Amino acid sequence: MAEILKGAPVAQAIADKASEDVNKLKSMGVEPCLAILRVGERPDDLAYEKGATKKAEKIGVKVLNKILPEDVSQEDMDKALTELNEDKNVHGILMFRPLPKHLDSERARQMLDPEKDVDGTTDGSLAGVFTNTKTGYPPCTAQAAMEILRYYGVPVKGQKACVIGRSLVVGRPVGMMLMHENATVVNCHTKTVDPAAIAREADILICSAGQLRNVGPEYTNPGQTVIDVGINWDEEKGGIAGDCDFDRVEPLVKAITPVPGGVGTVTSTLLIAHVVEAAKRQTGAAL
Repeated sequence: MAEILKGAPVAQAIADKASEDVNKLKSMGVEPCLAILRVGERPDDLAYEKGATKKAEKIGVKVLNKILPEDVSQEDMDKALTELNEDKNVHGILMFRPLPKHLDSERARQMLDPEKDVDGTTDGSLAGVFTNTKTGYPPCTAQAAMEILRYYGVPVKGQKACVIGRSLVVGRPVGMMLMHENATVVNCHTKTVDPAAIAREADILICSAGQLRNVGPEYTNPGQTVIDVGINWDEEKGGIAGDCDFDRVEPLVKAITPVPGGVGTVTSTLLIAHVVEAAKRQTGAAL
């Protein structure tokens, strides 16, 4: 039986450290603040906003909600982003996407100040991941995978890692982050020939293709650690399931994250931790 790498204790450790830093910042007159920029009333945006707000309040981070109507003009969208970028009391910005089709989503994404881009969406943040410098912040889901490996003491240095998926949200950034930790990394994708054969050689397998139960026993080996980033709706069984066929893979590997209860649990906490880090960087607070 594999070790189950649950996200809850990882998230709690990150939250505890962030709360400690918040208390120190407030004693210096700095109140970390997350601005949530939402256009319209998409149910998934509302649900995530509710969860992020609850998490922020628990850690001690202020939340500023900037809500724009569904039919907002490009001019007003640009104005809202500019105001948040320039507001020194706002340390992090979360902008919900996709935006309505009449808005230039790429323009909005690039308008975000990388120093406040706590969700790792701008080219500046992604460049920071590539160069391993503190420019912006890595995408939260990619970092969550790394934090789980770190918390549970999974060796990365010198290990073979296979990442299934090459999105800018997870696949490519987590591959680069693994490389910065001195792993030897292969990113598999839809054009890869025999990805299962490549994955079987890996010590660490990151499943991030967004395909329900795409990864089966043929991808695994007994010494492998599997981090399942996938969040897919299972029509047959109802509920959320991962990219990995958990019931068949779990008995065959050394360790594995569950879905739900794994990577996703850590992601929202990291978003708030990024706000706290942003407040520290922007105010020059040495904690």
